[in-house]
Amino acid sequence: MKIISWNTNGLRATAKNGFLFPLFKKEKTDILCLQETKTEASQLPDNVRNIPNYYSYFSHPKEKKGYSGVAIYVKKNSPALKIKEVFYEMNINKNKGGGVASALNAEGRIVGVKFKDFTLINGYFPNGGAGPHRLKYKLEFYEEFLKFILKLRGKGENVIFCGDINTAHNEIDLARPKANEKNTGFLPIERAWISKVIKNKFIDIWREKNPNKKDVYTYWDQKTRSRDRNVGWRLDYFFIDEKLLKKVKNVGTLQNYMGSDHCPIYLEI
Repeated sequence: MKIISWNTNGLRATAKNGFLFPLFKKEKTDILCLQETKTEASQLPDNVRNIPNYYSYFSHPKEKKGYSGVAIYVKKNSPALKIKEVFYEMNINKNKGGGVASALNAEGRIVGVKFKDFTLINGYFPNGGAGPHRLKYKLEFYEEFLKFILKLRGKGENVIFCGDINTAHNEIDLARPKANEKNTGFLPIERAWISKVIKNKFIDIWREKNPNKKDVYTYWDQKTRSRDRNVGWRLDYFFIDEKLLKKVKNVGTLQNYMGSDHCPIYLEI
């Protein structure tokens, strides 16, 4: 079974420019998780919304159009991928004050599917830029997401989550760590959350399999043409519950795949 995750930076443009369909045909993807789709399902052409032989599920912001958004495509007629439930929000304590619970679920950042043997969550995690309020939002989202997946584990579910986490964990995960020590995406408080996730026995599976590998990134700034020089960040991840580690066959990045400022990553189980 092959799962691909990709921040498309706009699904309509991705499809129009010919970068969506090869992920199904050439890569033979069983599950495709997309982030930053920037669209509602109703705005997509039918051939994008309804890929032959795949179910599709979309989430978008409740208010802000053309922003955020996630999608997931699941191959039909696969016994291992019989869908039990689809969800679009984190189950947050509704007593959390100040409307925070609603705000954290308002930007169309989560879509998840429960299968027989595992639960897959596709997330587009907030960027901490644009001021202190957005960093606060990002950290609150992080906190509630970890609580959410721990609750799922407590119910006996084997969780895999993937997507654009919007933080590079360690110095090896970006080209210029010293220059970015005070920038969002590499702040100690953001990196500490990834460490906390790992401490809770969710494995960054690419780094687990490639502990010392350098110069492998998933995001490059387009304005500075940093992809040409491979001055990038590893912001996109697959995390798996440690109970699933023995089921992993392969994990990797499609660094030469174009169409976005991110490249796709994949997990085979």
